[in-house]
Amino acid sequence: MNLNYIQEIRKLGTKSTEYPYSIPSISKLKQLKFDKPITFFVGENGSGKSTLLEAIAINSGLNPEGGSRNFNFNTSDTHSSLHENIKLIKSHIRPKDSYFLRAESFYNVATEIDEIKDDIHKYYGNKSLHTISHGESFMTILEKRLFGNGLYLFDEIESALSVNRQIEALAFIHSLIVRNSQFIIATHSPILLSYPGADIFEFTDQGIQAIRYEDTEAYRVTKNYLTNYKHMQKALFGS
Repeated sequence: MNLNYIQEIRKLGTKSTEYPYSIPSISKLKQLKFDKPITFFVGENGSGKSTLLEAIAINSGLNPEGGSRNFNFNTSDTHSSLHENIKLIKSHIRPKDSYFLRAESFYNVATEIDEIKDDIHKYYGNKSLHTISHGESFMTILEKRLFGNGLYLFDEIESALSVNRQIEALAFIHSLIVRNSQFIIATHSPILLSYPGADIFEFTDQGIQAIRYEDTEAYRVTKNYLTNYKHMQKALFGS
């Protein structure tokens, strides 16, 4: 039996052809099931993966710009209306913790943490996240803030992480899965995507479809480039 906190998404009927319903993967979406503790969204820039993840976050009671359920700030009202037209099918279990970690607006989250007038910094390494690097702040959240028994939504966190840090992040993600957590992650990282047994959904003009790790563009292109980098250098740079 699937004991994930979110088991399924259903898109409600809408006749709109404006953004985000003009995105092919979103317009074709009817139903998406979550059968594993970790699900990845992959696809080209603009394919709709972050848009859908944002809608899931909002419907889960999380701030569109990121953070936990306790964050209700609004720096820029740019989120789409998709959350109004999807329904989350949840299990009888409710997460004890939840967090939306979004690379695009993480600066705003770090600023909000500094402005909250209590001892919130104890959950973030007892320091302002603005005083450490972008990658270090992401790892601080993984190591210090996420408690387990939680629903965690990550949007392209690899943008701040070195290769070694991405591998470390995988280990922390696994430790949280062991502690009854569910992850939905939008990513371009072939390292993060390598988590064993994960479901991977690819967003394309044909819709949203399950795909094998080895068939993802992130894996294929990265492997091809590294295996044939000298040939690729000649093709790209003419030398």
